[in-house]
Formats: sequence, C-alpha cells, structure tokens
Amino acid sequence: MSLSAGKARHMNALSNKDGVIAAAAMDQRGSLAKALATAKGVPQKEITDEMMQEFKTAVSRVLTPHASAILLDPEWGLPAAKARAKNAGLLLAYEHSGYDNTQPGRLPDLLPHVSVKRLKEDMGADAVKILLYYTPFDDPKINDIKHAFIERVGAECETYEIPFFLEFVGYDPQGGDEKGFEYAKKKPAIVKGSMAEFSKPQYKVDVLKVEVPVNANFVEGSSVFKGQAAYSRAEALDHFRDAASVAKKPFIYLSAGVSNPQFIESLNMADESGTDYSGVLCGRATWKDGMPIYATKGLKALEDFLSTEGVKNIEAVNQAITRAVSWKKKAGVAAA
Repeated sequence: MSLSAGKARHMNALSNKDGVIAAAAMDQRGSLAKALATAKGVPQKEITDEMMQEFKTAVSRVLTPHASAILLDPEWGLPAAKARAKNAGLLLAYEHSGYDNTQPGRLPDLLPHVSVKRLKEDMGADAVKILLYYTPFDDPKINDIKHAFIERVGAECETYEIPFFLEFVGYDPQGGDEKGFEYAKKKPAIVKGSMAEFSKPQYKVDVLKVEVPVNANFVEGSSVFKGQAAYSRAEALDHFRDAASVAKKPFIYLSAGVSNPQFIESLNMADESGTDYSGVLCGRATWKDGMPIYATKGLKALEDFLSTEGVKNIEAVNQAITRAVSWKKKAGVAAA
C-alpha cells in the first residue's frame, strides 16, 4: 500500500507528531437526539437543531485541544468544526444516520445532498468516514451489496485525494444481543473477517476503524469482568493478535459506546498483546455522561463537565495509546 501525496498530507493533519491518530468523535445524530429526549422526558421531535449544534460545538471546543482530530457530521456538526482547536484535523461522516431496518442486513445509505467533493472542498474535511454494519456471516447477497457500496466510496475518495476511513460494526443477522455473552463468543471471528475483507485493495480504504475483537466484560480477570467468561485473558490477547495479523491497512480502535473504564481496559489488552494499531477514534467513552447533564441543566453545566471529567476521560485514552504505532508503518514509503 502507498498513499498519494494529497492523501498523505491529510493524514498528517489528522495525527499527532508520532503519526498516531488520537481523535475524538461527535458524529452521533439520531442516537444523540434520542438520548437527549429521554433525559429531558420529551418526545424526540422536541430536540431542536440548535440543541444538537450546541452540544456538538461544546464537545468540539473543549475536547479538541486534547485530540489530534475530531469526527463530526455535515448535518449538525459544521459549527462544531469551526469551533475546534487549530491543532485538530477534521473527519466528516458521509453515511446517512440510521439504516433502513425494513430491509435485511442493515443496508447502508449516503447523505443525499453530500458528496466527497463537497465534504472536502466546501466543508474542509481531511477525511471521509463511512459507518457500515457488517458481518462476514450474513447472506452473501447482502454482503455483495455492501462490498459494491464501499468500492464506490473508495473510488470517489481516490479521485479527490482524501483519506477514506471505514468503520465497520458487527451485528447478529439473527437479531441476537450484540452486548450479550453469546455474541461475545462470535465477535472475534466477525472482527477478524471484516478486517481481512476490507484490507483488500479494491475498496481503496486508507484506515480501518475497528471494534476491539473481544468484549472486555466477558474477559476473565479483566478490570470490568462481569462474572461470566467467554474467554480467558490469554485467549483474549490471542484474539487481538489474530485480528491484527490480517490487517493490510492501518487500523484504529473505536469505543463503540462503552464506558471509559471498559475502553481503557480494552486498549490495555491491545498493548499487552502487542498489536500494531495506530490510535483511536473515541466518542461516547469520553463525553456520553454529559448528555443527561446538558438535557437537564443546560450548556454551562455541560461545559463544566467536559472541562473536568471529559478532559480527564480523553487524557486517560491518550495515556492508554502511548504504545500505538504510526499509521505510516502500514501505509508505505510514499506516505512518509
């Protein structure tokens, strides 16, 4: 793999001096509105555009001085993009928030009034992000649709010389609980198979944004162990190594909505296993406790939370990724 000069320039804007991506994420849309509505005790339709923008802007302004980049969305996140610290690069989401659940397979869709050209040239993005629900074990016809979808986005990003970050989130096609014990046993194979698939050159993905391959709640002896073991710690570390071994592109870990302690424990296992990951894109593990605070107490209370607990959370993540390796290691000499 090698990057064009244009893509390499943007990648440098997204990473720290060591070539590690220490990025915050605030591209939640429907889930954010739902959480705010629940905390306020009102219908979701009462969560206004102004509230969404205000929340995202506060997160961006307070946390980006401690991040190498931030992931936002074009719908409510552009004011937050302008409020970010000068040191922080910008990733923008391209997918429509929420997929069509009337069809099998959680098929993806793009924002209708957005293109890669617009994300880069009009909105100032340094990278394009796609979230894809994916499991190698779904119907091959479903996965073929998703493969073609990612090929199209990859070609579009290549044309405009902008990095393509692909986030794939596993699921159970039979509708099982993705946070439960049975799914935890399946998760390593799902993550590994997805990393192997989207490392293939036809997708033109530049960075794989991946889930950790185990659920730390079910790792025997982990700091967040819940009492039911899907894997021993030694087995969990092997799963980290096994998934990393198939990645032909730089990869970073996503927090997937877990608590800050659980994400830190997962990163500690990544370090212990010796995986060559290149950083994180961490959202809710940093700021999710601010949602009910904002909903019930307003902006000033949210800013107070972010400047104390939020900064503490993101610095804990930064400390946990000190052994991450530069994305340039897997991106080829042309990127250096």
